[in-house]
Amino acid sequence: MPTFQYEALNAAGQSIKAELEANSSDEAISRIRSQGYFPMKIKEKPGKRQKGPAASTPAQAAAPAAGGTTTKKKKGLNEVSFTIGHVSLKVITQFTRQLSTLQDAGLPILRSLKILHQQQKPGLMRDTLAGVCADVEGGSTLSEAMGRHPRVFDKLYVNMVQAGETGGVLDVILQRLAEFMEKAQKLRRRIRGAMIYPSVVISVAVLMVTGIMYFVIPKFRKLFASFKTGLPKITLYLISFSHWIAHEYGWAYILFSPFVIWLFLKIISKTKPGRYAIDVIKLKIPVMGLIVSKGTIARFTRTLGTLLSAGVPILEAINITRETCGHMIYERALQKVHDAIREGESFAGPLRGSRVCDAIVVNMIDVGEETGDLDKMLMKIADNYDEEVDVLVTSMMSIIEPVMIVVLGVIVGFIVLAVFLPYIKLLQSVGNQTG
Repeated sequence: MPTFQYEALNAAGQSIKAELEANSSDEAISRIRSQGYFPMKIKEKPGKRQKGPAASTPAQAAAPAAGGTTTKKKKGLNEVSFTIGHVSLKVITQFTRQLSTLQDAGLPILRSLKILHQQQKPGLMRDTLAGVCADVEGGSTLSEAMGRHPRVFDKLYVNMVQAGETGGVLDVILQRLAEFMEKAQKLRRRIRGAMIYPSVVISVAVLMVTGIMYFVIPKFRKLFASFKTGLPKITLYLISFSHWIAHEYGWAYILFSPFVIWLFLKIISKTKPGRYAIDVIKLKIPVMGLIVSKGTIARFTRTLGTLLSAGVPILEAINITRETCGHMIYERALQKVHDAIREGESFAGPLRGSRVCDAIVVNMIDVGEETGDLDKMLMKIADNYDEEVDVLVTSMMSIIEPVMIVVLGVIVGFIVLAVFLPYIKLLQSVGNQTG
């Protein structure tokens, strides 16, 4: 029977290191839990298997070998597998919620992971969970195993899981993490949903106008050429624009310019100066700048509040929040807050000096520091700003709709006026000749 070395926490939170004999790591974990301990690390001690006549039977000899071979195969499969794509926030949120439920039901972590692995569709998430299962079965903690897969589990996720393991409240932490991701997903869905309508309308309008310039206006151009009268300037502009689209590949510029702009922004966003410039421009856009600002504040306050409520030290929590807030201006502000706290100053002081947050945010954080409820105050700020983002998104939609109608009206009016003015001028010329 193999011997397992383990490290666990007792009811008082003290670390205990010991050894025990078990047929498998699952059995070892069950026996550790039955003693009232929370297992942190467990691995098989090499060279401690019992050898004897009984072990020479085919069934018994195959069992240990199969166990070792299976783990190696899982690890090897995870290492050589190559999966293109990413895991959506919805899938990770669902996995977190289900893992929290299984942990709350008292299932061993390895069994919970295997259950969730089996129900995943083929793809990156399934391959990742196979690797996590293999690492946990090999003695790693859940946070260590997840930390080896940054494409799926970011630093915030891993540190939250580590805090839950350390405090012996992994199910509670996973539940909080799931709620955090659900709210972040809801906010992102609201903003994207608000942008779908104007994006579709603008795209259809551009395609229709391009089609008119390419197929319809050239026919009017031939007709206008038969007129003996001069053409109005507005008509000449329309004909020139139509000629550029139909004969000088203007249609290609119009259709592919959004992709070129998107690619250009992607490239420059890979550099720090480019990211900083893009983030500054985002804040300068009317209405949209307020949505970006308040959305970022809601995100970083909720992230920081969740980490602090999980027991993560404040300096480490600020570092994680800074790396996951997604906006360089706020990243720099949080770095100043981190440096100030390390020097013994308060949270609110450097944040007020950075001038990236409203006074109400700074004052609420100041009150939270004084009362010792900083995590709760941060969560209240996040809730308030989520509501403000909802109001701003609704306001933006009420502004975009009439603006789009006016712009489309101007474009259609320009085309109609440019097409019919030559006829009016021709009729006037004929009338003068007959008169």
